[in-house]
Amino acid sequence: MTESNGSSSPEHGEDMPDWEKRFRAPRVSLPDWAEDAPQRSLFVSNATGTYELYAWDRTTGEQRQVTDRANGTTDGVLSPDGEWIWWFDDTDGDEFGIWRRQRFAHGASGEDSGAARSSEPDAPAAPGLEPSYPAGLVIGRDGRTAVVGRSTDQDGSTIHLVRAGQNPVEIYRHRESAGVGDLSWDGSLIAVEHTEHGDAMHSALRVLRPDGSTLAELDDTKGGTIELGLEVLGFAPVAGDTRLLIGHQRRGRWEPMVWDVASGEETDLGLDLPGDVAAEWYPDGSALLIVHGFEARSELFRYDLAARKLTRVPTPPGTVSGATARPDGTVEYLWSSAAEPPVVRSTSGAVVLDPPGMKSPGTVPVEDVWVDGPGGRIHALVQKPVGASGPLPTVFDIHGGPTWHDSDSFAAGPAAWVDHGYAVVRVNYRGSTGYGRDWTDALKHRVGLIELEDIAAVREWAVSSGLADPERLVLTGGSWGGYLTLLGLGTQPDAWTIGIAAVPVADYVTAYHDEMEALKAMDRTLLGGTPEEVPERFEASSPLTYVDAVKAPVYISAGVNDPRCPIRQVENYVDRLTARKAMHEVYRYDAGHGSLVVDERIKQVRLELDFASRHLGTA
Repeated sequence: MTESNGSSSPEHGEDMPDWEKRFRAPRVSLPDWAEDAPQRSLFVSNATGTYELYAWDRTTGEQRQVTDRANGTTDGVLSPDGEWIWWFDDTDGDEFGIWRRQRFAHGASGEDSGAARSSEPDAPAAPGLEPSYPAGLVIGRDGRTAVVGRSTDQDGSTIHLVRAGQNPVEIYRHRESAGVGDLSWDGSLIAVEHTEHGDAMHSALRVLRPDGSTLAELDDTKGGTIELGLEVLGFAPVAGDTRLLIGHQRRGRWEPMVWDVASGEETDLGLDLPGDVAAEWYPDGSALLIVHGFEARSELFRYDLAARKLTRVPTPPGTVSGATARPDGTVEYLWSSAAEPPVVRSTSGAVVLDPPGMKSPGTVPVEDVWVDGPGGRIHALVQKPVGASGPLPTVFDIHGGPTWHDSDSFAAGPAAWVDHGYAVVRVNYRGSTGYGRDWTDALKHRVGLIELEDIAAVREWAVSSGLADPERLVLTGGSWGGYLTLLGLGTQPDAWTIGIAAVPVADYVTAYHDEMEALKAMDRTLLGGTPEEVPERFEASSPLTYVDAVKAPVYISAGVNDPRCPIRQVENYVDRLTARKAMHEVYRYDAGHGSLVVDERIKQVRLELDFASRHLGTA
């Protein structure tokens, strides 16, 4: 058994393998920009070897690292006036903490116009609020007002109005999960997503005034009997405008609608696009930037609200991970494909951010496979070494979520397996997003078992088609994918040669009692109650139930501070493997739900590759 909290030393020079270069190459997120100071931006980068926040003044070109923490920082918000950066400060990745802030122009003098008064850098941004899990943050245009969402085991969900020089004021509280959606241009309206009806997969909307009174409600769940969700996409960026852009599922998929919260008028866009559709406002409020996702790929459109006209925004084939319309009418977007690394591009033709240093090597493109399964056609994405013919050692790399999906986008992890001679299969099982509401919502009550039925169908195709060697099959994944890995090893013990589970759910009952409150709500929705109310469902869906049936060698990695898949429930599973003297290895590291440190991530991948090599006899 392996235990360590350290990280490996980086390798340098020309001998560094391509798989490691893909992790080390500097990356940047899509820059966020201040609505009233669009020359000021905030982005995330791993340039120092740890993912941290960076401020970027587009006028001067200056870039400045904002945060510097051992386990990294990715949660940050730039105020609309461009004066302040708020960032979330937790402890070693446990996601429980407070918001801090600093000036965009770090060290600038002058009156403090934010929500806290302090000359200290990175002072608490909302004095008076105790640490919590974050549940949304929006900052007012005056720079002196913020709406802060919080979640704790004791209080459930709370939302506070924070004003400079005043104590925070609670304007919302409920035991079920809720979060801040957006704040109107003039700060007079606050949009909230909530699940007071008890279905954490489908939110309702409420619009509050600053005093906490309700202006408007929109609820498509109808008391939970009709499973339709809503989401906040943003208020119109125009003074005095009461239009709220929202997402709805009334036609069996996500698509946008404009809701005037003052008059109650709903404007259905009626977009004739298959798959899921998201949107955001153009800066003048006259049009919407549409992001259309379908069958693991995405594209952009501009929708003119007055003319009701949809115009394509040209992007290369692949996946747009984020997009934003700038005041000059251009669109910036973060794009990649399975074969080509991510880049922030503009419709002007320019590369928006090109970090210096090592460039990431590309890899092989993805192939689409459709397999008939027990719940309908299953979409899988396949990569294999150039020129290779089967049967190959094959990795089934299962995505997390479960409300997520694999796409034709760049991923260093699968590429590392391909470099070492493996085929990689990724399955968008029932529960995945992007294939309609019914596909996403199919998980209830038989959680985990349904996804594994789809994975088994794709496994059968992979073997019968000659792609996969049935004697060298790896089941792996992180988070929910790690959960499905452990559950699959126990319920399908003859199907898999080895299992590699990262930050998994291993003991569902203990995980429920130890995890963050928002995830408890999700589990109650998926399984229909608590472990005390529906014990048979938790038992049927827990990997611990089947641990004695596991035959394959098991590798588990886990963060000791993980609030999503807590360490105690992992130890319970490991203890059972140890008692059976089952072949297993465990790697524990000092972080939360995964690591933002590049060295640490490389070390984890190296350990996984080594485990597979030793047990499969691969090079």
